[in-house]
Amino acid sequence: MPFEWEQTVKQPDHAVVAALQAHQLTREFHQEVEYRDEFAQYCSWYYQTAARHRQEIEKMRGDINILGWFLGRK
Repeated sequence: MPFEWEQTVKQPDHAVVAALQAHQLTREFHQEVEYRDEFAQYCSWYYQTAARHRQEIEKMRGDINILGWFLGRK
């Protein structure tokens, strides 16, 4: 009986298999492109935020140290 079952199972068509493989490859490619775009956007945001923080630190270094006055430091 198992031998007869193996005989009756139809093998997949090679054109269908090739189409499914092409679809899978295309989907993986688009996922990679999307991932890289999102990563590039994140990097851009990170560098802009870091630059803004550096500017804020430089500005704060020039401010008067009020807390130091209360604690007796200059």
